Amino acid sequence: MDFNELLGWLREFDLLLDTDAKFPNVTALLAGETVRGSWWTHPKAREMYRVASDLRDHPDVLTIKLVSRKITFIHRPLWMAVYAIGTAREPWQTRGLSKDATALLRQAEQEKKLLSWGNAVRELEARLLVHAQSVHTERGFHRKQVQTWKSWADSVQLGAVALTPAEGKAQLEPVVARLNAQFGARGTLPWQARTKRKTLR
Repeated sequence: MDFNELLGWLREFDLLLDTDAKFPNVTALLAGETVRGSWWTHPKAREMYRVASDLRDHPDVLTIKLVSRKITFIHRPLWMAVYAIGTAREPWQTRGLSKDATALLRQAEQEKKLLSWGNAVRELEARLLVHAQSVHTERGFHRKQVQTWKSWADSVQLGAVALTPAEGKAQLEPVVARLNAQFGARGTLPWQARTKRKTLR
């Protein structure tokens, strides 16, 4: 499978995970089969990495941890929905936020972009409070480039977003439900996962 075919699948599905056992994902599409364990050991690993990197860099693709807390490739028509939810500051995003994550969020609001790592970034990512992208620094370190959704929206010229958070969820939830039903998967969105955990307590 080449890059154009992979992009075609993303356009059809709206969302693709990086890797998963059942939910449609880049690794399985490129390998032509479900990849068990680390995909780095697969014979097509280099080709998979190259094509996945091209997809990540495509101007119509947003890559964040959205479905089941996994890296998710999101086609442009859903970007405004993600923005509306990310900027909502709903209870599932803010309740119980750690001091370190709160401090990092404030720092991100003051600076256009910043580099960070660790639990605070992962916490903000899981709650969709920031846009975070993996980068390699000049010194060879793996870091996350963190920015507010407003800063990200300006950088990609997203334009005015009129959607409410509820309308954003109403766009994303049917997509995940459809793909779960079609592939026998169990993908969840961040607010759904938190509600489920709260119910089980």
